[in-house]
Amino acid sequence: MNSHSPTLEGFRVMFRRPSLGLAEISWRWSLGFATALLLFFSFVEYLDTLPVTDADLLLLRSRQPFLISHAIVHIFSGSAPRLIAAGILLIFAMALAWIGTASFGRAATLRALVDYFGTDKIQSACPPSLGRDGAWQLRSLVGLNFFRVGVTLATVVGCVGGLLLAGLASSRADPSPGSATLIFLTMAMLVWLAWAVLNWFLSVAAIFVVAEGRDTFGALASAVDFCRARTASVLAAGTWFEVAHVVAFVVASSVIAIPLALAGVLPAGVILGGVLLVALLYFAIVDFLYVGRLAAYVAIVSFPERTLVPQTIQPSLPDSGPQYALNPQPRIGVDPDELILSDV
Repeated sequence: MNSHSPTLEGFRVMFRRPSLGLAEISWRWSLGFATALLLFFSFVEYLDTLPVTDADLLLLRSRQPFLISHAIVHIFSGSAPRLIAAGILLIFAMALAWIGTASFGRAATLRALVDYFGTDKIQSACPPSLGRDGAWQLRSLVGLNFFRVGVTLATVVGCVGGLLLAGLASSRADPSPGSATLIFLTMAMLVWLAWAVLNWFLSVAAIFVVAEGRDTFGALASAVDFCRARTASVLAAGTWFEVAHVVAFVVASSVIAIPLALAGVLPAGVILGGVLLVALLYFAIVDFLYVGRLAAYVAIVSFPERTLVPQTIQPSLPDSGPQYALNPQPRIGVDPDELILSDV
């Protein structure tokens, strides 16, 4: 049996190589910060395009909810096409930025993990002609991340379709909000489950791009074979890291409740700063756990299980039972003059 524990190896990498977790944090948070800035400035520019007349200003200053809502509706009327166009442009730009940044960041992280466990230990099944060319790896990772973006967009479309389908179950003539809610929740759960499975396979396939030099579809095939051959180890590693993720979420939620409970005593700035600090710590721990889970998967690849194969029964010991050995040498042929058990 294999004495190595991939789950322990993953947790060990988290503490022995904190630079990997910091690298994961750097590219993820940089992309998130850039996305937040892009959304903020886009929203500001969108507000600048809205016409506000003197009558609208007068209604906004009236402090009457009905008049204020009427002014807001008048200001935003006719601006939906611009908002939709800006949203499509933002989604396209953020998708391209994520594909490029995630490809470079994942290549660097996985390359360091493969070097940590030893390149010679990675059981490669790819032909030598593929090699480990960096440009080929980057192109394959871009393909995987492109599919991840496509799966995410398909998930959004599926949720919208589930919402429309739920709307058909409830009409004005025959309202049925309970059935509509049940249909939408069921559709959303199925769509989310499909997204989670596909996204997981696409993320695991990146290991075989870096470790074995596979292309996009070859890495997907290797990921499927990897899960079929090492199902128990993969489930064990994923389960333990998911448990750690849940524990971190529970602890962070409990800590955030402390400053919220003191909302009437502490200033609003202190409460907001405390909540933001706890949220950042939680996201940092999640990124470290993600690197540890990737390290556990790489460890599973680098520490393959040994199988026990029964040896040939010796004629002189018919009652000793089958003997087992690790990886026996195959016999080239059978000697026709050799006695068999029935001859004895």
